[in-house]
Amino acid sequence: MDQHPDTPRARGDKDAPHLSPVTPAEDARTIMINQVAWGAIFAGVAIGLITQLLLNMVGLGLGLATLDPGTSDNPSAGGLSMGAGIWFVLSGIIASLAGGWIAGRMAGKPRESTGGFHGLISWAVMSLAVIYLLSSAISGIVGGALGALSGAAGGVARAAGTVATAAGPAAAGQGDEIAGAVQSEVRQATGGADLGQIAGAAGAALKGATSDDPAEQARAREQAAQVYAQTQNVPPAEARAKVAQAEQRTAAQATELKQRATQAADTAAKAASTAALVAAVSLILGALAAWFGGRQGAVQPTLTSRMRE
Repeated sequence: MDQHPDTPRARGDKDAPHLSPVTPAEDARTIMINQVAWGAIFAGVAIGLITQLLLNMVGLGLGLATLDPGTSDNPSAGGLSMGAGIWFVLSGIIASLAGGWIAGRMAGKPRESTGGFHGLISWAVMSLAVIYLLSSAISGIVGGALGALSGAAGGVARAAGTVATAAGPAAAGQGDEIAGAVQSEVRQATGGADLGQIAGAAGAALKGATSDDPAEQARAREQAAQVYAQTQNVPPAEARAKVAQAEQRTAAQATELKQRATQAADTAAKAASTAALVAAVSLILGALAAWFGGRQGAVQPTLTSRMRE
């Protein structure tokens, strides 16, 4: 049969009616072979999820069996995390392969490509289900931890209120005596200076040190040096040197804290990037496994032969 008949549509007329070289029965068979069988897909999802659950339980049991609380010869936390991640990826690939094979076989389609697509759709639904379950579990854990922390804080506050009510004015008087003793010790350590004066000078110095105006910074240094010279009874030159030393120590500490924060942020970014790449690779491998499993699960066409006389 000519596959390209000489018709107006074959000559480029798109408005002409479509002519097919196959019969309506063959068209119907083609449609049936390529239809989506959602029942087979959900069967593959169920098998894939239970397979991954079983494999993860086996991995958890093997990981816990390697730990011995009585000795110090145990795997490191980093080693356990890496092993758990590798096992999770492998279990996902095996589960995708099993779910894809079931979806391809239960679809009953004799074409391997159709079986592969059923396996791929089964993998997609299963991945969405796993992501939803993981996100729900994480949200539940975080919510439970915050609820417990809130309850504990409320209990401590109620207990503190009860103790304060029971203590009465006597406890308040004891607290005033303790505060007075602490202030007296601070005054002795600072040469008898007024605490308000010291606090005001410290606030002005901090405000000036964080200012972008050089004149404001110099004025804050001079004010801090004057207060130090008065309270410690030292010459102004020595007080300025002490203030400069304190400023250098503060700047060094701030630089160190900034470096630590930058390193921590860089480490967190690298860890997140690595986790995202590993997750993407594992999903791609799972999709390939599901496609291959679906193709292998495609059924062979059943042929009925007639007995000839």
